[in-house]
Amino acid sequence: MEDTVAVDAKRILLRYGTPISILDKISEEERIGLARTIARTTLPEREQRLRELLTEAGHLEVAS
Repeated sequence: MEDTVAVDAKRILLRYGTPISILDKISEEERIGLARTIARTTLPEREQRLRELLTEAGHLEVAS
């Protein structure tokens, strides 16, 4: 079952814009946590919220 959760988390993160190159650097545990947070976010806000979370965690650089 844990594998299914990890695969679903990866799909969610990819669906809402996480680049594969960044996703490969994120641990499975962190992916699941991010996906759970995004799943609780309203649909129109998911992409923006994911970018914010990835930036806060140091996975994305802030665009100037």
